[in-house]
Amino acid sequence: MESCPFLLYPNILCQLLNLAGIGKFVIIESHMKYKAVILDLFGTLVDSYDLIGYTSALRETSSILKLPHEDFIRLWTETTDKRTTGGFKTLEENLEYICRELNVPVKIFDINLAKMVRYDFVSMALAPRKYTIETLSQLKKDGYKVALISNCSMEPPDIWPVTPLAPFFDVTIFSSTCGLTKPDPRIFQMALEKLGLKPEECVFVDDNSNNLNVAVGLGIVSVLITDAEGKEQHHAFEPQTGGWNGLKIKELPDVLDILEE
Repeated sequence: MESCPFLLYPNILCQLLNLAGIGKFVIIESHMKYKAVILDLFGTLVDSYDLIGYTSALRETSSILKLPHEDFIRLWTETTDKRTTGGFKTLEENLEYICRELNVPVKIFDINLAKMVRYDFVSMALAPRKYTIETLSQLKKDGYKVALISNCSMEPPDIWPVTPLAPFFDVTIFSSTCGLTKPDPRIFQMALEKLGLKPEECVFVDDNSNNLNVAVGLGIVSVLITDAEGKEQHHAFEPQTGGWNGLKIKELPDVLDILEE
């Protein structure tokens, strides 16, 4: 009885060859402890938003729309939850709402120009961190499913398909399109359902201990990706507790070692 060449022959093809009577191929069972890796986006695959660049883009936006900057920032901050949970389906809706609240005429040309500023900023922010592409490539080569869960506004899911990250993912869940944000347990359960896996078959990597603590409670093996000093990364836009006593890595490639344990 022959084994599939290099022990990497896809099982489904082995089955087809057996049915066709072309030799007898062994169906190799997978004994991997874990079957999928679930990854955060900002602070894990890409850097968190640069605060200086973020505030600069907002200042340019308020200038384009001819809005008092402090009032714009107040309303932009107040509408954060609606941006990240799909309350506003587009950035244009959000900007038009702010203009109306401040009694400033909505000008489509200005709205579109402001949108370009924001999308340019987010596009640059979605540049993969060092070793990210290599790690994702290795995960796929090793047979793992890869999923994404990201708390974000509407721009990242729009831009995502043209990023170099997109081809590696089997499942993508963005808070702005699903209406849920981490650490809501339902967003993790959604990922498990889409993956078709049990919690203990997955490893979750995030830079926020709040999210990890909830994932652990669901039975998902969870890993904190830290800063270079091994400390929890600072979150300018999300609260954190700093209360994490579980697995830690400093760089994404280190998750490969955890998968082999």
